[in-house]
Amino acid sequence: MTPRRMGTMLKELRETKGLTQVELAKKARVTQSYLAELEAGEKTNPSLEVIQRLAKALRVPLSELLP
Repeated sequence: MTPRRMGTMLKELRETKGLTQVELAKKARVTQSYLAELEAGEKTNPSLEVIQRLAKALRVPLSELLP
């Protein structure tokens, strides 16, 4: 999955769940600016730990955020 595709997926899931970037960032224990960069495709290669925390915070299977 390309960084932009992952970012689009993150944003769509976040919006579907009715969360702001700030709310999701807090739940996933990342900064809002880092989440914004992920959603914009500016940050690449988030660690597996970060992806796991995002999946848990979004209540989706990890596979949904992996390539």
